[in-house]
Amino acid sequence: MVAGGLSVLFCGINPGLMTAATGHHFARPGNRFWPVLHLSGFTPRQLRPDEQDELLSYGLGITNVVARPTARADELSREEYREGGRLLTEKVERLEPRWLAVVGVTAYRTAFAEPKAAIGPQERMIGSTRIWALPNPSGLNAHWTAATMAEEFARLRAAAEGTS
Repeated sequence: MVAGGLSVLFCGINPGLMTAATGHHFARPGNRFWPVLHLSGFTPRQLRPDEQDELLSYGLGITNVVARPTARADELSREEYREGGRLLTEKVERLEPRWLAVVGVTAYRTAFAEPKAAIGPQERMIGSTRIWALPNPSGLNAHWTAATMAEEFARLRAAAEGTS
């Protein structure tokens, strides 16, 4: 679900089994991506995973670092992350979104060999595309609540809109 010239290209780690089965990103019921996207102001209402194509009308898109579906992201190898980072870089160079938002700082660290990266805007750029590492919205990420994730997503939204 990508197009050229997006404001923000969100990038998940890899498809979960529910996403692979349905073809819809962040499809698992416990995943907080869709509620957080709405709470942060990116969408005027909470979209369902099967409405993901509506994101394009808001200048948003979704892709993944690694294409292989797994039950858990920790099933992926370092090599898969690195190759995913290389392919993602090629995709971003071709599509030129204003921001690449990697949803999962650990995935960003591994895919781009940035072991000290923290949540927030990154120094690295891909061409003219800025990068922001976001918390992983998986229900397994108990360190972040939907509200605190929405605050971080809203920081990205403000930057993407040029108001930060």
